[in-house]
Amino acid sequence: MDGGPGRYWHLEFNAPLSDARANALAGALAAREPGRVLDMGCGWGELLLRTLAAAPGATGIGVDLDEELLARGRENARRRGLAERVCFATADPGGPADVAICVGSEQAYGSQEDALRALRHVVRPGGVLLLGTAYWRAPPTVSQAAALGATPESFGDLAWLVDLARAAGWRPLDIQTASEDEWNAFESGYLADWEEWIHRNPGHPDADATRAAADTHREQWLTGYRDVLGFAYLTLSRA
Repeated sequence: MDGGPGRYWHLEFNAPLSDARANALAGALAAREPGRVLDMGCGWGELLLRTLAAAPGATGIGVDLDEELLARGRENARRRGLAERVCFATADPGGPADVAICVGSEQAYGSQEDALRALRHVVRPGGVLLLGTAYWRAPPTVSQAAALGATPESFGDLAWLVDLARAAGWRPLDIQTASEDEWNAFESGYLADWEEWIHRNPGHPDADATRAAADTHREQWLTGYRDVLGFAYLTLSRA
């Protein structure tokens, strides 16, 4: 019998991001011919690896505190022949990046404003940042925001987010938002680790607790933040 559900194994990205959009974003970053690509809060670094694959002259570093996810990134890099051009570590050894990626990890800096200001220090003048972060698609009720562990004041709308980036010294080069299909695939994939494990292990001592956790998350998504939470992909230029 399995010991417990896996972590993110049904997801290619820990964000609402399709293959098509990921390849397009990676291709656009690679077209800038970067020398150094930095992914902050990389997880297993799938978008970093796709960018490096499209930019054969670049090296990259993925930074995260989760050693299990970093190990997955190293193995993926090895299988794709990218191991000599990428490092996965718990800290950035330093040096400005031509391209920085921060998708769904801005909370490591504090607020979105804090992240936008801090990330200016890791991108060289003339470089770019790909920021993936949340915004409100529609004003949420208190209960809808609470389903996400947030408040209505936690985020603003898309225009507010772009203005926040501009105030931090960035210029918007490209603005994209996750689609409904990307959100559905992401949330379903997140839950699939639990649901597939329950399916294989219905009599496991932890099955009831795992089932309850999955049902709670699904309820929070479907009846809570599903209709109000958005996710933006902003490509930002540092002057």
